Amino acid sequence: MELGLFRYCLGELQTQTLPGAVGFVAQLNVERGVQRRSPQNIRSVRQAFDPEQFNFNQIRPGEVLFRLHREPDLPSALQQDDILVVINVSPLEWGHVLLVPEPARGLPQRLLPGALQAGVEAVLLSSHPGFRVGFNSLGGLASVNHLHLHGYYLAHRLPVEGAPSEPLDPGGRLHLLQALPAPGFLFYTSGPGPDLEALVSRVCQATDYLTDHEIAHNLFVTRGAPPGKTSSSSALTGVRVILWARKSSFGIKEGEAFNVALCELAGHLPVKTSQDFSSLTEAAALAVIRDCLLPPAQAGEVQAALVALIAKEEQ
Repeated sequence: MELGLFRYCLGELQTQTLPGAVGFVAQLNVERGVQRRSPQNIRSVRQAFDPEQFNFNQIRPGEVLFRLHREPDLPSALQQDDILVVINVSPLEWGHVLLVPEPARGLPQRLLPGALQAGVEAVLLSSHPGFRVGFNSLGGLASVNHLHLHGYYLAHRLPVEGAPSEPLDPGGRLHLLQALPAPGFLFYTSGPGPDLEALVSRVCQATDYLTDHEIAHNLFVTRGAPPGKTSSSSALTGVRVILWARKSSFGIKEGEAFNVALCELAGHLPVKTSQDFSSLTEAAALAVIRDCLLPPAQAGEVQAALVALIAKEEQ
């Protein structure tokens, strides 16, 4: 901050839990709404990387905090590049960073197993239960078409951490979170090891399917309760990965109190104006989110396709 690398000074953010059953955590962040870089011209979920557009090869050296480097003797099926941990110059919360696999490779914003594994492991490595990681696809409000995940601290419980879920396959590998704010697909791991690698593989099969079918999506990684009959007070014994398929949205909707991407679907609402912050209700927030979800028939098709993918893996 003192080196002038951020676009604005992030002070203590005004925060409130909206009254109602969901437990939305709303925060007033006027500066991000005004100062953040304009999103790139994205037309497709599968758009190729364009070196002429802004990308993470162009950031200033001071924006790189450190690299996440996998010890060479650690067992892993994945060949992993180092992951750059870079400040987000337009932060939405304290410690908002970007996890960027080797930028020189020029990877488009399409989730890869090595990047997701680094994100899940970052959540496991942190002793702070409020450290979250997420991914926005192209059309899911990613503003830069260069592979990156978000990480940030939020010291408030979110609805998705303990929301109950129903299994979608006999092996319990894929669950449906039916609770508000938005139904999503739930994957879970209790910790590092083969279970985590299997989760990474399954999630990336799902996101590959969505990308190949031009379906935008958002993903959220958080400490959470195991799947099943859980509640908001359940112990956060492992890591939940929640995946939402959604309508594609290219460009920023100016009229709304907030834009719907990875945090909003998880129940964290960074609000752009003080007027909206003081007047926002749970019903209004749900209406904005609902407007971004797939129509029921298409959502049903996606669910059937992902269940079939998981079943094929089990054969």
